[in-house]
Amino acid sequence: MNAVNHGVVADFSNDTWWIWVIKAVGILVFLLLNVLLAIWAERRVLGRMQVRPGPNTHGPLGLFQSLADAIKLLLKEDMIVKAADKFVYILAPLITVFASLLIFAVIPMGPEVSMFGVLTPLQLTDMPVAVLYILAVASFGVYGIMLGGWASGSTYPLLGSVRGTAQVISYELAMGLSLVSVFVVSGSMSTSAIVEAQTNFWWALALLPAFLVYIVSMVGEVNRLPFDLPEAEGELVAGHMTEYSSMKFAWFFLAEYINMFNVSAIATTLFLGGWRAPWPISAIAGGMFNEGWWPFLWFFLKMWLVMFFFFWVRGTLLRFRYDQFMNIGWKVLIPTALVWLVAVVAVQATRQFAEVQLSTLLWWIAIPLGVALVLLLVWPTRKEPEPVVAATVPREYDPLADGYPVPPLPGQVLPPAPRRRTVSVGLVPGTATAGTGPAADAGATPSSAPSGNEESSHG
Repeated sequence: MNAVNHGVVADFSNDTWWIWVIKAVGILVFLLLNVLLAIWAERRVLGRMQVRPGPNTHGPLGLFQSLADAIKLLLKEDMIVKAADKFVYILAPLITVFASLLIFAVIPMGPEVSMFGVLTPLQLTDMPVAVLYILAVASFGVYGIMLGGWASGSTYPLLGSVRGTAQVISYELAMGLSLVSVFVVSGSMSTSAIVEAQTNFWWALALLPAFLVYIVSMVGEVNRLPFDLPEAEGELVAGHMTEYSSMKFAWFFLAEYINMFNVSAIATTLFLGGWRAPWPISAIAGGMFNEGWWPFLWFFLKMWLVMFFFFWVRGTLLRFRYDQFMNIGWKVLIPTALVWLVAVVAVQATRQFAEVQLSTLLWWIAIPLGVALVLLLVWPTRKEPEPVVAATVPREYDPLADGYPVPPLPGQVLPPAPRRRTVSVGLVPGTATAGTGPAADAGATPSSAPSGNEESSHG
């Protein structure tokens, strides 16, 4: 069977079983080492952003800090709460980390290379529907979060897992719609074919709105700030991972970072040209830097560029409220992705059936849009007068009516606090005014206050 005839560009016909094992083990080691490096890099980057050094004690530049943290989790006491469903409680983190390890199987990290004398693509496998496989595996991973929160037998983990489910459903829709435009212009859902289609032009530039939608969606997909609602420490005490410790907690932690590399690799493959060198380098020496093992370096650097974006966002933005988070997904990202998809499909259909050059078609689209934008900017707008809102008198209420103090709602005010009665006592000119207290309450009125002569006569 020839894979090229089914939309797959990579040729795996020379692969043997031991090549598959080498590739699979290589991907596993690659991900684990990158996770250790990412934990250290994130702490160093955030430290610099917050004007502090970050890890700098264990090893050169603090590089052994991540290894020490991993050993600590490995040796930490393992506990299982009594209210947990033990089987599902243990199974949940395994599902999450297993699903995270499957995505890199279809990510092309380079062209054909010689591996122990065998000419093979730097990719484990590919299929005509590889991107659909990626979306399916990403959806499967949320079962681990949901089951982990439910099996813990506690309220806050369950709330975190429900949030995680709603989050993945919402943002995976926007992510999927942003990827459809890539399928339309590439003519394939194979990852190797999509990289091949970006030989002359990256889809991040040609499909910029879809790329921006994907960038926002991927942050929500992997539960990272400002979208880390399933494990919001201030609200849910670490969310679905609250009742986990030792290696079971480490599995969830590992899956989160592997998923960050997964979505970064997908962005690199589908929008940033994959393993192909950027333009100035790709034009050197007849494209020699797009051959052999060099492309693996470009893939690695592009992936880490997206990873740095994760760190940058975490050090810059605060966590959204849950209603804001869902509004962005359903009212901004999904409509934007739908409108852009319709526009891309219309352009592609016009190109194929009317045989119009793309540059000509883009001019016909850009000129009306530019005219409309100019008209919107210069068109005089009448400012409506602000409605006059009748002044409302705040209503007093009893904060202890239900037996415990309740803060006031909008339109309510607390009653004035009881104060001690203040009495002014006339004194000799130049002396201080009398204060408050029992003596003042029991004292004389100004008319009955003793005069200065009486005070002096009494000594």
